Amino acid sequence: MEKGFLWGAATSAFQLEGSAPADWAAWDPSIKERPGITNHYTLYKDDILLLKSLGLNAYRFSVEWSRVEPREGQWDEEALDHYLRVAELLRENNIEPMVTLHHFTHPDWFTRKYAWHEPSSVEKFLKFAEKVITKIKNVRYWITFNEPYVLMLGGYIEGCMPPGLKDASLAVKALKNMLTCHAGAYDMIHGRTPDAMVSVAHNMAAIVPWNRWNPADRLLSRIGKYFYDHSLIDAFMTGELKFRLPLMRPVTVRAPIKGKLDFMGVNYYTRVHLRFNPFKRMCVELRHKDIGGHGLTDLGWEIHPDGLERVLKYASRLRVPIIITENGIATRDEEKKMNFIRMHVPLSF
Repeated sequence: MEKGFLWGAATSAFQLEGSAPADWAAWDPSIKERPGITNHYTLYKDDILLLKSLGLNAYRFSVEWSRVEPREGQWDEEALDHYLRVAELLRENNIEPMVTLHHFTHPDWFTRKYAWHEPSSVEKFLKFAEKVITKIKNVRYWITFNEPYVLMLGGYIEGCMPPGLKDASLAVKALKNMLTCHAGAYDMIHGRTPDAMVSVAHNMAAIVPWNRWNPADRLLSRIGKYFYDHSLIDAFMTGELKFRLPLMRPVTVRAPIKGKLDFMGVNYYTRVHLRFNPFKRMCVELRHKDIGGHGLTDLGWEIHPDGLERVLKYASRLRVPIIITENGIATRDEEKKMNFIRMHVPLSF
């Protein structure tokens, strides 16, 4: 393996640890019955040794806000100490820690009283970020937000995740506030660690029309590709986020993020096909089909290795280093997991 090359794994705190005060626990009551699938919060020492045994030299983990601030203004120092110990143990085992401040979940009080479309959400998040950044010292790699567009679409367009709204105007406000928080956290981190590497984890997909001969499908594909993949990248270059969604007027969001990106974190999983459907929200139907013959994941997503190179080429316009912060397959089949990695990454090192 080339010196300096990071080869690691990524996790979400809530998915591995659970947290009763989190908004997702209230959103899905069944989660309370299984709070943390792997109990990573307790078994983190063993899990880090497993990472080492696999030969990994990087680990991206998130800090669960609802553990750190389970009630508004009440800070759990033991939880902060826990995440500090995780970072320290990683370094002791020669594994580079990459800390994610926000990975979809919030304290339930935040979602009920503030949520991202409210102006006060900025102050609330930055207080949390300051606590974490002050506590977990000497970490070089940081992700401020994991997939802000997924949170915006799921929480404010489709209503399938907290706060469960379906309001495009509130979605735009929420996205602006998240980007403002990225800028604030970026400055905080660099104020303490000048050589830090700070980014977002931007979910990108290979987006194509369902029927290439259908002009409506082609138009949706162009709109979707620019909005979902390209607009955030352009915003880091200009300080202006410009996009349009079907049946909406063009939108321009100004946020203080120009140049506030030390590397580009790219999450890539699949190719999606967009189809015009007047009976769907915004007339958009998202579908998957196995065109390349690589199969579908257990989630029904198309396996499309060529799309990874495509999105990385566009992300390279930022002229900063690129780190693939997520890539993988939903399956219990170990052979399929290995084949997925082989198809996506030429293992020549």
